[in-house]
Amino acid sequence: MPRNTLKLAIALSLLATPLLSACGTGSAASDEKVVTVYSADGLKGENGDGWYDRVFKDFEKQTGIKVEYVEGGSGEMVQRAAREKGNPQADVLVTLPPFIQQADGKGLLQKYAPKGSDQVSGADKGADATWTSVVNNYFGFIYNKKELKQAPKTWDELLDGTYKNKLQYSTPGVAGDGTAVLIKAMHDFGGQKAALDYLGKLQSNNVGPSASTGKLAPKVDKGELLVANGDVQMNFAQSKTMPNLGIWFPAKDGGKPTTFALPYAAGLVTDAPHTENGKKLLDFMLSQGAQQQVSEIGGGFTARGDVKATDANAIALAQLMDGVEVFEPDWDDIDKNLTTYVDAWKSATGS
Repeated sequence: MPRNTLKLAIALSLLATPLLSACGTGSAASDEKVVTVYSADGLKGENGDGWYDRVFKDFEKQTGIKVEYVEGGSGEMVQRAAREKGNPQADVLVTLPPFIQQADGKGLLQKYAPKGSDQVSGADKGADATWTSVVNNYFGFIYNKKELKQAPKTWDELLDGTYKNKLQYSTPGVAGDGTAVLIKAMHDFGGQKAALDYLGKLQSNNVGPSASTGKLAPKVDKGELLVANGDVQMNFAQSKTMPNLGIWFPAKDGGKPTTFALPYAAGLVTDAPHTENGKKLLDFMLSQGAQQQVSEIGGGFTARGDVKATDANAIALAQLMDGVEVFEPDWDDIDKNLTTYVDAWKSATGS
């Protein structure tokens, strides 16, 4: 059934049974063999060869439940779910920090601990069981290996005229990886003011805003851009079909390259139209079989501590992260002050 037709059917069913639909599990629509996922981009392959592609196909085959998929930037997906709060259309929401915390704070997620979530680190799941990481990941940058003999090493290198109109990063507050640029800069430069001073200078080389980080990689691969932001999982997976992509981590002058964990976190939407189907999909995504495929197919890092990947991708990813300092952002502070930080970024960059 086409998505628009499906949504119309759901809407009509909800209108017909308002008292039952309020509980999120009693409407006629909840009996349908469908589950709708709102997700940040990165896990679905450009050519149908991503982790989502495999997991959704296997899930549909095993359960008979069809996955309806909607993709966008992390902030965009949360905003959409928030607009639909009175009549939810999504069953599962997958987004990056701090947007998963933002969704939780808006009451968009209901408590559900998927099977296998006991094997997920406490830092990678909500204390109140409203969300859990399904794919671990790290923030990073990409560069064109054909045009640049070696990756840049420091933030300051990006201020060089070589990168004039050849550099772009996705928009903080809209895209998860774009917000990550701001978070990493604040860490590396030692605070908000120094980070914004730098990003203000960088703006002279920046092409402009982008709502989706995933759309930047093809531009880097083609040489339209020399440098862009991204994340390890998405860019590693893209590099299989985009041979000119290289992954790197900016350092402050005289310091080590740094990054931080940026997991794909999933939660069950409050009053979801197909709550039970949503639970089944979350269970499936965290199953040992699906988690074993995270690196092999998706180019990411398993969320479960008891799954040890030894495939070629897992080895390459470990080598990529070797020597990179991983810090842990204060997500509570970022969630609380995100609007303030983004507004300050807009002011500093004239965005």
